[in-house]
Formats: sequence, structure tokens, C-alpha cells
Amino acid sequence: MNLHERPRRMRATPVLREMIAETNVEARHLVTPHFVVGGSGVEHEIGSMPGVNHVSVDKLVEEVGRDLELGLKSHLLFGVPENDEKDARGNAALEEKGAVPEALRQLKKQFGDDIITITDVCLCAYTDHGHCGFLENGTVINDPSVEQLARMALVHAEAGCDIVSPSDMMDGRVGAIRTKLDENGFTNTSILAYSAKYASAYYGPFRDACDSAPQGDRKSYQMDPRNSREAVLETILDIAEGADMVMVKPALAYLDIIVKVREQALCPVVCYNVSGEYSLVKNAAAAGLVDEAAIVRENLLAMRRAGSDLIITYHGRDALQKGWI
Repeated sequence: MNLHERPRRMRATPVLREMIAETNVEARHLVTPHFVVGGSGVEHEIGSMPGVNHVSVDKLVEEVGRDLELGLKSHLLFGVPENDEKDARGNAALEEKGAVPEALRQLKKQFGDDIITITDVCLCAYTDHGHCGFLENGTVINDPSVEQLARMALVHAEAGCDIVSPSDMMDGRVGAIRTKLDENGFTNTSILAYSAKYASAYYGPFRDACDSAPQGDRKSYQMDPRNSREAVLETILDIAEGADMVMVKPALAYLDIIVKVREQALCPVVCYNVSGEYSLVKNAAAAGLVDEAAIVRENLLAMRRAGSDLIITYHGRDALQKGWI
């Protein structure tokens, strides 16, 4: 070893390490998901996701207000309808008086441009079969599903959404949504595309939260975990169709995909630190197996280091309240 080569010199003290740190995580990098239900006064914890609640619109406004005080300004909304509101085509997703459109109106009334509202555009929580599109003869059909998704995105835009986020993985849906929004005067409503969304085992708690477990599986339209070049293809196609931002989902098992997408995309890259990743950490910490603060910090840094500009995560509130980041 050349004795002049001593990288440890630059790791000698906390202040020195802080001075040359290459990666950071701040509140502005985090997007907070919320599960919105009907009614009022509803705020109850989701059993499979400790610390995450189902909330009615009035409680959501309170929750977002508290998050805003922490610096969490970006919020992703998922609608959770009642079972009797579901049908084969997910028509409840188009209801102007549904939980998500009403939440958008109330959030914008209360907070205006102090927050960013993002909405999940997908039919899985609204269909009685749990798939992200129309199901015919056991197959999810693409183009009619895309038309419904575009209508859903328009309902959200009309209610005041800043960013619509299609998560269905139907081919061509970004272009169809962009066309539908532009034709109706919503040229400034952005699209965050779930471009590389894998058919993952990490979604279990989310499906519990949204009651959206499918009949069968989603492997015919969500991506095969064995593939990486395909993620780049999906990203390129979505950008060409008009996506303003692209996403990789899940995050931790797909850090290599984030790297590859970051190398190809000039637009912002987002990753989703999904429910299974979250709940595994929470349960391990509750069992005393890991240091929660250290694990969360390390995981979020890994996502940022891989190239994510933004991270959708359920850890944000704890991380900021407790000084983990």
C-alpha cells in the first residue's frame, strides 16, 4: 500500500464526514402517501402498516396540516371505496363526489399552493375483481382500460390535482391521459408515471390497506422481476408519451433499476419505498431486531444515492419528527 493513500483521513471526525457527504435526504425529497375513505371523523390504523391510517377527508386535512409543519409538502392520495361501491369497471373512480376528488378540493381550499397534491390513477381499488383494468374472460384488456383511466385522471384534474400518477401499467396510458388533460384545458397538470412497476411480493400490506388483492395475479401487465432492460424501455416510452416524471417501484430490491433509469431519464426520477419494505422495518424494530432510526436513514440514503430525486415513503413523518434525517 502507498502510505500516502489513506482515504480514512476524510472519515476521521463527524464534522469532516458531514463536510464531504455526497448524498443527503431532506423533507423536500419525500412524498407522503395517504389512504382516503368516505365519511367523517375516520382515523384508524391499518393493521398491517403500523403508524399508517385510513382517514376521512376532514382528518386528512388535519394530517396534512401536521405534515406541512414538518416540511412535508408533497402528498399522494389513494382512494379506498366501500365494497358495495365496486363494480367490474371501477366506475366509482369517476365519481366527482368521491373521497379523492373531495379531498383534493378541501386540501387546495385549506393549503392552496403550499402543498403538492398527487393522485394515484388506477382501477384496482375500485374494481370488484381487484385488477388495474377491465377483466374479460380472465384477461385484463388494455385499450378500454386506458380510456377509463384517462377519464379518472380528468376527474382528479378538475378537482384541483397538481400531478396525476397512473400506476396501472397499461400500455399507452400516459399518452391517453396527456391527450385527455390537454383537450380539457389541463395542460399544466403534470403526469408522474409508474414506469417500472414490478409484479412484486412487497405489496402485501398495501393491498390490505386498499382491499385491492386481485383475482389471480398481475404478472401479465406488471413487470417481471427478472428484467432490467425492459424497465429502461418502459421509461423511454412513457417519456415519449408525455410523462413529466418517472417512477421505479418497489425501491430497495430495485436499486439497480433506479440507477439504470436515472442514466436514461433527464426528467425527475421517483422511487416508491413500498408498504412491504416499510412494514418489515417497523416489525423488525418493534421486535428489537434493528435500530429503526439507523435502518430508515440507511434505506432512504440508498434510494437517493441510486439516483432518486424523490422518494414516496411512509417513514417520512417519523424520520422528521424524531430527527432521523
